[in-house]
Amino acid sequence: MAAPPAPRAVLLFDIDGVIRDVGGSYRRAIVETVRHFSGWAPDAAAIDALKAEGCWNNDWQASQELLRRHGGAPLPAYEALVEVFSGFYFGGDPAGDPSLWRGFIGQEPLLVDGPFFAALSGAGIAWGFVSGAEPPSARYVLEQRLGLAAPPLIAMGQAPDKPDPTGLLGLAASLAGVPLGPTAPPVAYLGDTVADVETVRRARRRRPDQRFEALAVAPPHLQRPGLEAERRRYEEQLREAGADQILASTGQVLELVSAPWPPGP
Repeated sequence: MAAPPAPRAVLLFDIDGVIRDVGGSYRRAIVETVRHFSGWAPDAAAIDALKAEGCWNNDWQASQELLRRHGGAPLPAYEALVEVFSGFYFGGDPAGDPSLWRGFIGQEPLLVDGPFFAALSGAGIAWGFVSGAEPPSARYVLEQRLGLAAPPLIAMGQAPDKPDPTGLLGLAASLAGVPLGPTAPPVAYLGDTVADVETVRRARRRRPDQRFEALAVAPPHLQRPGLEAERRRYEEQLREAGADQILASTGQVLELVSAPWPPGP
């Protein structure tokens, strides 16, 4: 039997803010966790500013850092913070039956649908996910809500946290079907934070013989009417961090792959 044809490109996605809107779930869990321990509720701008630093992709660590910067009471034990955060986000046992979860995870609008990925496959694009989300949360959105069968996924704990590119490089090589390098297909990553863009920059430094493309999109909470100025500022931060293209939405990827893509170097 002949081997399947090599993909013309590999496209990897972040999940939070790219595949699902987490403004009312993960971000809300940050707010409520910080409020629980300090009485202070950080606003969206404070969280955006922290994320723009490029090193707070892990929301547990981001919550702890917001508490540290706010001052006041001693910082909680990290394990206690994680437990409180998970209570808000999952509202049940993360390793248990998702139908029993009662937390914020039930309030996550999807930004794409199952046919979106079928269209990518039809265009000769191999795709997968590199996310800082906890594995049960990532599998829930990909498998149960989007109906994807065994989607290629690197989630929290399965590789070093972004912006370390280890997970991206490993999954990209697996999907390319050949070792990364000058004869491998181009690899693109679509994320919504400075850390996502920096992950691609570090991948380039680690594998300078492989072509990478950093795609970025502003998260959904900045795409609401009346927030145009804030969105432009955020997109400029992504651009300054090294994003090659800023997309208006995740769905715009289909416009890219309908033409010869990626364009030549």
